[in-house]
Amino acid sequence: MNDPDTTARNRYFAMVGARLLGVAGALLGLVLIARADATVPKAIGTALVISALLLIAIVPRALARRWRTPPQP
Repeated sequence: MNDPDTTARNRYFAMVGARLLGVAGALLGLVLIARADATVPKAIGTALVISALLLIAIVPRALARRWRTPPQP
């Protein structure tokens, strides 16, 4: 079976990976905003930054809540 320490480590890496993907998406959006000349690419970059910031804020917390140890009776 799975070792509880291994499971906890893998879950931690999943939460950190979600945060890193959000940071990468936000940086990509900022690059799009900075290099765009037209309005449409700037709007896409802005949407990417906003969605990446939401990913950073929501996904790790949701994963932690989902994987939380149930209280002992």
